[in-house]
Amino acid sequence: MNATICIFVMIIAPQIRSTLPGSVNSLTNITAYPLSISQNLLRLQQTIPGDVRIVAVSKTKPASAIVEAYEAGQRIFGENKARELVLKHAQLPPDIEWQFIGHLQSNKIKYIAAFISLIHSIDSLKLLGEVNREAMKNKRTIDCLLQFHIATEETKFGLSPIEACQLLESDEYGTMKNIRITGVMGMGSFTEDKSLTRKEFRTLVEYFRELKSAYFMDEAFFREISMGMSGDYQIALEEGSTMIRIGTTIFGNR
Repeated sequence: MNATICIFVMIIAPQIRSTLPGSVNSLTNITAYPLSISQNLLRLQQTIPGDVRIVAVSKTKPASAIVEAYEAGQRIFGENKARELVLKHAQLPPDIEWQFIGHLQSNKIKYIAAFISLIHSIDSLKLLGEVNREAMKNKRTIDCLLQFHIATEETKFGLSPIEACQLLESDEYGTMKNIRITGVMGMGSFTEDKSLTRKEFRTLVEYFRELKSAYFMDEAFFREISMGMSGDYQIALEEGSTMIRIGTTIFGNR
C-alpha cells in the first residue's frame, strides 16, 4: 500500500453541508412521546431524508419490542453486547440486519462473526485484524466503520486521525481480505451545547472526506457517516450523517 500523508483540516467551511449525502436544511424537532413503538418509528421516518438509514438501538430491549419495530418495517437493529446479540439473532426473523454499535472486545468477535452485517466501532488495527480472522473462518466479508474520538470526554473510544492513517497504511491492513471499511463513526459529547455537538460532527465529516480522498477515492462502498443519536440526530443530519443510531426516540426511555 502506498504511504499516503494524511492532513486533516479541523476548521470546516460551512458549505460542506450542501455537498454531502443526506444533508438537510432544516428538520422538525421530535422527542420521545408515550406512543407505541410503531408510532414513534413512523414519526421518525417522516422527519429524515430517504437516503438516511435508521439503526434501531435495541440493546436491553426484549424481543417483543424488536418484533413491534420489525412489523412496522424496521430491519436494521443495533446491539452493544455480543452475547445478548447472539440470543436475539437466534430468536428473531432471519432477515434482520444486525449491527454492532458498542465497544467490541476481540474475544467476543467469534460469537457474532457468522451473521453480523456491520461493526461500527473499529478503533484499532488489532481489533480489525481479529475481525478479519473470524470473518475468514466463516468464509465471508464483514463491513466495518472506523470509530473516531471526536468528543471532549476522554472516556469515549476512537482513533485519532494519525492512528487512522497508520492503520490504513500498515502492511497488515493491506493483507486483510475479509473486511471492508465502508465509512466512519463518531459519538458527540454528552452536552446541551448544540454548537459543540455541531463542531464535533463537522470534524467527523472532515475526517470522512479526507479518508475518501486519500484512500477510498474510487470505492463507492466507502460512503457511511454514522453519527447522531436520539438527543442530537437532527444536528447530525444537518451536517451530513448517512446513518443515525436511535434508541429512546423509538423504544422509549430505558
